[in-house]
Amino acid sequence: MRSKIIMAVSVAFALMLTGCNTVAGAGKDLSRAGNAISNAAEK
Repeated sequence: MRSKIIMAVSVAFALMLTGCNTVAGAGKDLSRAGNAISNAAEK
């Protein structure tokens, strides 16, 4: 079970990085993901 979770997170991270053209773009995407998680936690 644990290996499936690690694999899913790895695949999601790889897909996210392929969507970013630059390191700055990756930073913005990570920031947006963090904000989305924070907003979901507040609700």
